[in-house]
This record gives sequence, structure tokens and C-alpha cells, in this order.
Amino acid sequence: MDKKKHASHPEAPHTEPAAAPRAEAAPAEGAERIRELEEQLAAKEAEAAANWDKFVRERADLENYRKRTQKEKEELLRYGNESLVTEIIPIVDSMERALAHANEESLSAVIEGVKMTHGMLVAALKKFGVAAVETEKGTPFDPAFHQAMCQVEDDDLPPNTVAEVFQKGYLLNERLIRPAMVSVTAASK
Repeated sequence: MDKKKHASHPEAPHTEPAAAPRAEAAPAEGAERIRELEEQLAAKEAEAAANWDKFVRERADLENYRKRTQKEKEELLRYGNESLVTEIIPIVDSMERALAHANEESLSAVIEGVKMTHGMLVAALKKFGVAAVETEKGTPFDPAFHQAMCQVEDDDLPPNTVAEVFQKGYLLNERLIRPAMVSVTAASK
């Protein structure tokens, strides 16, 4: 009787059929959500693969750039003075011609040829930014441009001045590349 009463209860048929569709809808929604997540994962994996490919390509480009730059640097160091050398070679030729024709009878011609060759060499060096450090007897001693080889006493010159220039100094584009070697006057005792 209870069964009949329970079966005839108005809520019993209503609740059981409603529960069954919900159970079937939940797996369908879960499967669709899984499919969406799988699609998103596949898209992100494709994006990651594309980014990795870009990274590998950029890394290779960077390495190639480094190698190319290193090669250019080595070539610059190796052949960077080519224009200077092409300026100096004719001067060497002139010196060789002067030496080949040198004898005691042509001494004045040799001297003239050496003077001309010296002028060509100075002009070639000047073209590339090389200039002599202006140093003469009586010039104040400057340790930034002069290297003192010795001290001498000289009553005609004030102390701490250049007494004699042993070797000229040179600047390259206003930067000292070789100081002038000089003797410096000392104070009289």
C-alpha cells in the first residue's frame, strides 16, 4: 500500500524524470568543455612551437651577425692600413732609386732626392692625421708630450726646458703615439 501511496504521490514521478536528464546533460557539457580546453591547448602548443621556431631563427641570426662582425673586425685590423701603405710604397720606391744612383759625384742630387722623399713621406703621414710634436730647444718641458732622457746644466736656458731633441714625437689625430725624447735643463747648482 505504501508503494501505491508513494507511487501515486504527485512529486515522485516529477522528480525522477527530472534527475535523469540532468545526469545526461552534465557529461555532454563536460565533454564540450574538455573539447574546448583541448582546442585551446592545441592552439597554445602551436603558438609555443611558432615562438620556439622564431627564437631559434633569431638566435641563429644573432650568431651569424656575431661571426660576420668578428670577420669584418679581423679584416679591418688586417687591411685597415692599406691606404696608408699605398701612400708609403711610392716613397720607398723613391728612396730605392736615390740609393741606386748614389755616388760621390752625384751627392748633391742624392741629397735633393732624399729631401723630396722626406717631404712626400711627411705629406703622406699628414694625410692620415699624423703630426709631429712641436718641440724645439728652449721649449718648456711637458711630460704629456716629452720623455726626458737626461738632465743637463745650461746657463743660457731656464730650468725645466728642452735643451736638445733626440727624437721627434708624433700625434695621431691629436693623440700622442710617441713622445719626443729630449734632454731637459736642470737648475744650476
